[in-house]
Amino acid sequence: MENNNLEQTLVLIKPDALKNSLTGYLLSQISEYHTGMYFSALKVLEVHRMLAEEHYAEHRGKPFFPSLLEYITGKLHYPENPQKQRVIAIIYQGPNAVANLRAVAGPTNPHAARDEKPGCIRALGTVVPIFEGEKMIGQRMDNLIHGSANLEDAEREIKLWFKPNEIPPKMQAFPTAQSDSYYYYKKGELFTSHVDDSICLLAPGDLAWQSDLEALQSLNQGKESAITLESVAAKYLINEDRDNI
Repeated sequence: MENNNLEQTLVLIKPDALKNSLTGYLLSQISEYHTGMYFSALKVLEVHRMLAEEHYAEHRGKPFFPSLLEYITGKLHYPENPQKQRVIAIIYQGPNAVANLRAVAGPTNPHAARDEKPGCIRALGTVVPIFEGEKMIGQRMDNLIHGSANLEDAEREIKLWFKPNEIPPKMQAFPTAQSDSYYYYKKGELFTSHVDDSICLLAPGDLAWQSDLEALQSLNQGKESAITLESVAAKYLINEDRDNI
């Protein structure tokens, strides 16, 4: 992201914001008029478990991790309405996009947001205690909106939630490459030819993030990769109704 005008950040409008009908308010607060940022891509999606686990990978193993997964997948706010368990994922673009979005969103903790920056988006959120039996083991921040913390996180998250062809070509901020092979995924395994119930991640000629393609090539050769197979595959399973993948 050498071009500052191409700086991008991932924004998630979370289930608690959707349940409280705050989508329009949030979009108006982040609009180009207020922030100088504009859409690069947007989609509505059901957040499957693999995507949730990869998004919150830094919290894996922490006491509140399971609650985070239930939160972002919509199961906490819509336990009886699975058709409403969704998130709106957006890529915003513009000068200083990461910092601008975080300024509008406010502190991660809604209590701190109300104290330190009243009127910001997360000031409308809440903090939910998490119990194990009668013992409180942590807190979950129901803070309405996610924004990438820094440029490195923005790149990782955008590549996790979006495929290149879901973004207009002139708004693709990261290198892409065309696949010259087939890559299939099934239950944590990578294949280069079709197997029953597998999903095709890439076919020859398909456009991919260059870093994802390099990861698949390395993993296929039995080499280590900084990018996990699940991180690559997660975006291709979005809105796929396949329980056996």
